[in-house]
Amino acid sequence: MPPPTPPPADPERTSAGVNSLEALFLGLLQGLTEFLPVSSSGHLVIAQQFLEISQEGLAFEVAMHVATSFSVLIFYRKRVLTLTRGIFTGDTTAWRYAGKLIVATIPAVVAVLLVGDFLEAQFESARPAAIGLLVTGGVLWTTRRTLGTAQALEPTWTAALLIGCAQALAILPGISRSGSTVAAALALGVAPVAAAEFSFMMSVVAITGAAIRSAPELLGMPVESLLPMLAGCAAALVSGVAAIWAFVRLLRSQGFYYFAWYVWGVGALVLMVLAFA
Repeated sequence: MPPPTPPPADPERTSAGVNSLEALFLGLLQGLTEFLPVSSSGHLVIAQQFLEISQEGLAFEVAMHVATSFSVLIFYRKRVLTLTRGIFTGDTTAWRYAGKLIVATIPAVVAVLLVGDFLEAQFESARPAAIGLLVTGGVLWTTRRTLGTAQALEPTWTAALLIGCAQALAILPGISRSGSTVAAALALGVAPVAAAEFSFMMSVVAITGAAIRSAPELLGMPVESLLPMLAGCAAALVSGVAAIWAFVRLLRSQGFYYFAWYVWGVGALVLMVLAFA
């Protein structure tokens, strides 16, 4: 008996394994969850497994992260311009802040170099992501006590390094980068709004490094991949700006830790579904 005829190929499906509609969905999900303390990596891994959306390579994911980094630049454009001007004019305050951002990036770089293969393997299943979401809930819950007491306008050098360690742990799926870094900053005495700003500025540095590392793959993407990728990037950019606005508003209203209930619920639900699947 001859093998069945394969279904016609989706003309919009890219070499990265996503079509335009899937790209829009993933971009929207990326933008919202990158900055809200719920873990974009965890949501993307879970969504891709349960919705059977596949990707080949990291080019699409890196492009989504680059789009969300532009969300930070748009939201904090005045701060970014002030820092850039200060760096070029030799302002010591700007150089000190930029230096702390670099220090905070070092732990993630070291983690990728030392255990990159292990970290990458955790993205192959929704189970590690679900467990990571449960851990994120516990981290967020700790901010109930620190939100009202942290007052420093920027982290110390030691605090910057420790916040960077939190960012390194958040490479694991399900561990929220924004949630863990802001929680660490609050615990180290950095005021809520200043903690959010430092966390998001850190993300720009980290994403820029990832984009440079993946530049050959991004530049080598076929032409038919560009439209879905641009659609996803646009969705990630717009939703990212909205998520940052909501994130800062929640910090000011002392309601940041409420997201713990959400990630606990999602993590527990995914583990239950996997257990009975």
